[in-house]
Amino acid sequence: MTTENHEIAQANRHKARECALQILFAADMVEMKPADQIDAYWRELGDEALDKPTREFASTLAAGSLENRDAIDERIRRRAEHWRIERMAIVDRNVLRLAVFEFDYLDTPNAVVINEALEIARRFSTYEATQFINGILDAIRQDIEGKPSEKTHASSNQ
Repeated sequence: MTTENHEIAQANRHKARECALQILFAADMVEMKPADQIDAYWRELGDEALDKPTREFASTLAAGSLENRDAIDERIRRRAEHWRIERMAIVDRNVLRLAVFEFDYLDTPNAVVINEALEIARRFSTYEATQFINGILDAIRQDIEGKPSEKTHASSNQ
């Protein structure tokens, strides 16, 4: 794959993540089956100019995040100290859900998952949200990679 094709593919995957975030946002507003939610998005809001692989990746992210929401939310809950998921900003909790889905169910490198989540948060949320999201995702990444978090390490030294 040429460098130009690789950059296009990365841009398309980024766009797919943004579309998936919009699907998850809508799912927080209106309770529907995941497949119906995704179909409604593409029918009413989806960018018709997106190529098929981009649309499929967005749909995979959204469907997987919705279908595994309970397990994903539990992983987030364990690392979001003093924050209930229901009290998080809708965008922020759904950026987290997408990232955790990629961590747990896809083969995207963890660093890419975090970078993409932060880029999307910068676009759709606030500066403070990027710090919040980064902290939670880094702790979850450490859990996945079997590394003790700084907090765990600090508490074991006391």
